[in-house]
Amino acid sequence: MSSEFFERHQPVLERALAAAADRGYWSPFAESPSPRNYGETANEDGRAAFEALRGKPFPLELSGADGTVGAEQSPYGFALDITYPRVPPAVLVQSAAQAFESWRRAGPRTWVGVSLEILARVNRRSFEIAHAVQHTTGQGFMMAFQAGGPHAQDRGLEAVTYAWQEMARIPDVALWEKPQGKNDPIKMEKRFTVVPRGTALVIGCSTFPTWNGYPGLFASLATGNVVIVKPHPSAILPLAITVQVAREVLAEAGFDPNVVQLAAHAAGDDTAQQLAQDPSVKIIDFTGSSANGNWLEQNARQAQVYTEKAGVNQIIIDSAEDLKGVVRNLAFSLALYSGQMCTAPQNIYVPRDGIKTAEGHVSFDDVAAALGTAVGKLCADPAKAVELTGAIQNEGIVQRIEQARALGLPVVVDSQSLAHPQFENARVHTPLVLRTDASNPDISKEWFGPIAFVVATDSTAHSIELARNSVIQHGALSFGAYTTDDDVAARIQDAAEVSGVALSLNLTGGVFVNQTAAFSDFHGTGANPAANAALSDSAFVSNRFRVVQTRRHV
Repeated sequence: MSSEFFERHQPVLERALAAAADRGYWSPFAESPSPRNYGETANEDGRAAFEALRGKPFPLELSGADGTVGAEQSPYGFALDITYPRVPPAVLVQSAAQAFESWRRAGPRTWVGVSLEILARVNRRSFEIAHAVQHTTGQGFMMAFQAGGPHAQDRGLEAVTYAWQEMARIPDVALWEKPQGKNDPIKMEKRFTVVPRGTALVIGCSTFPTWNGYPGLFASLATGNVVIVKPHPSAILPLAITVQVAREVLAEAGFDPNVVQLAAHAAGDDTAQQLAQDPSVKIIDFTGSSANGNWLEQNARQAQVYTEKAGVNQIIIDSAEDLKGVVRNLAFSLALYSGQMCTAPQNIYVPRDGIKTAEGHVSFDDVAAALGTAVGKLCADPAKAVELTGAIQNEGIVQRIEQARALGLPVVVDSQSLAHPQFENARVHTPLVLRTDASNPDISKEWFGPIAFVVATDSTAHSIELARNSVIQHGALSFGAYTTDDDVAARIQDAAEVSGVALSLNLTGGVFVNQTAAFSDFHGTGANPAANAALSDSAFVSNRFRVVQTRRHV
């Protein structure tokens, strides 16, 4: 069966390899929830499947379960009341080690075939997962469908693609023959075996559990490792569904389903620390705070650790052909999922003397006012705005809005609470945009959520210096700039390359600085403190396995 999986999905894999090479647009998973793509009843079937999960134990059997856990609250104002089997960390590790024995011997074609089949089946449950993502993260439904479903699946497939590419470079067997002059040559047969590292741990986040979780999960699985998936306690369901699908495929392929396990746990316990420091855990993928990411890097010494942490994302406005297009684009980026994205912009640098536009000189005050007006218009109709902003994932982010407001800075546009037409208890807040000066130390830290600063700088050169130094010191996952001057654009690009951050120039259309596309955009660079890896590239997968050779004379 596992061989059949590889053959079944080989055309998609070959197309994915080509896409990763040419970096153009491609996706095998339709991002539109249209009935043409998923069937006439897919949306309602997915909603019904989600509703059927609420208020009862999640249908997942795990070896060694000891009680249940689960306290997820929808940011839209209701409890999910789903419980999950709780397995002690030591039992998870033991079960993983037992499952590893047969899984590691299966080889790359099997590992990749099983991974591709899991992704195909997960795609069929995209609507169910979308509702699960929406009501654990607070994303609007369309974003939950796209980012939590097909786009996450794209990232998972991308990781499998790079894994196959790296493993396929290694021949199974080679005949080595060294000439010896007049004597017979020395001949040896050399066999090369891809050997996975062992047990991998995926530590999920609360805002993008599948999008950020799938790359590590599938990179490890496709390179022959067994995987323990540890969701954030407030966003268990999307990854629980994924684990459920993975275990079904593994069982059908004749493997111990404990190749993939779920480590659900209560908030505040030490499950993550126990698993991360277990000597058997050899790979860790993490998305979350810098404090937790740094702890993993410093304390999980036995493991190869891949982290995505906090950063301060920045925008430079030097000049603009179309200022209205600039502020519309930025307003969308600020409002999208209420700024709860690792790529959302925070600091917007504008020279205090103003900028040049096609309509003439525009003052700093007027640039800030134009941005405030654009945000205000975007959020003016609550029924439409809530589909863009989604809901605030947790109360800590609401408190952060209040902390930013308490800084006492001039307000460009204030954050407002919006009533959601479908969910009366939804936690919805529009962006808060403040004005400040480049000397303000508050802009040097991440204000995760719908919070941004329009920052007065001495000049565009000063803006570039600030941005470059901030990325080097504090990290960033996105960087944007607006200029009509080619020389300025070149200097900004140089600053991005020196500091190691992806740059977006002059975005005024339907692409936004906080969006990336699999098979084309690298998410993160691994070259600044915000992340030590890129999603995805060869480096993200190649150290998840080693090569062991056996040689003999022939």
